[in-house]
Amino acid sequence: MATFYILYSPSIERFYIGSCADFDLRLKQHLEKSFDKSFTRRANDWETFYKIDNLDMKLARKIESHVKKTKSKQYIKNLIKYPEIISKLIEKY
Repeated sequence: MATFYILYSPSIERFYIGSCADFDLRLKQHLEKSFDKSFTRRANDWETFYKIDNLDMKLARKIESHVKKTKSKQYIKNLIKYPEIISKLIEKY
């Protein structure tokens, strides 16, 4: 099973959107800056903003791609405000 997730850094006021098979390990990698050229190296204060567990990996990747294509902070914030958005995305993909 996979997880779709969004991280937020208050210090740089940016979101990071991703998906993975092991969320706890992946979050640890983000916080420890395990990858030299990763976007998340820019900050030390990443926190979980939103996540959906127990998805099929293919579905998690499609939702990740969809949210990234919106390029909208407001859309990301609306995922929490309007849970039906995710329900519709799960049905769509």
